[in-house]
Amino acid sequence: MKVERILYATDFSEGASHALPYAVDLAKHYNARLYIINVVYDFVKATGIHVPHISHDELFKELTQWALKEIDKCCIEETRGLQNVEKIVLKGIPYEEIIKFADNEKIDIIVVGTYGRSGLERFIFGSTAERVVRRAPCAVITVRVPEHRKD
Repeated sequence: MKVERILYATDFSEGASHALPYAVDLAKHYNARLYIINVVYDFVKATGIHVPHISHDELFKELTQWALKEIDKCCIEETRGLQNVEKIVLKGIPYEEIIKFADNEKIDIIVVGTYGRSGLERFIFGSTAERVVRRAPCAVITVRVPEHRKD
């Protein structure tokens, strides 16, 4: 099996943090490029609702800067020593952007956590990991939060 490109998608949840070591270990094992991405949820695209008095571009710019800092914060130790890491923030509906990115960049494996939102948030947004598994153009590794850490 040839693995050259690995995509780790994070929403900065506990579930995502448990998936990061898997992505890093795979990248080291295969000497693969690791893409770390976060998708800023685009409520306008998802709902069609216009939000008055807020510049969408300015809001996305601020959220992108915040997300890049969070990627650095959560991933710096784990990725230390990896030579081929790219950090990317996208805007849109998370599962759609993850799938589109994987397809466009010819990703070999996607690594994603499965314990992100719960309750009402999950009802409204759905499970990103589940949708990625169903629609991904490549293999997907899902990582659960260890049982002893669950609520």
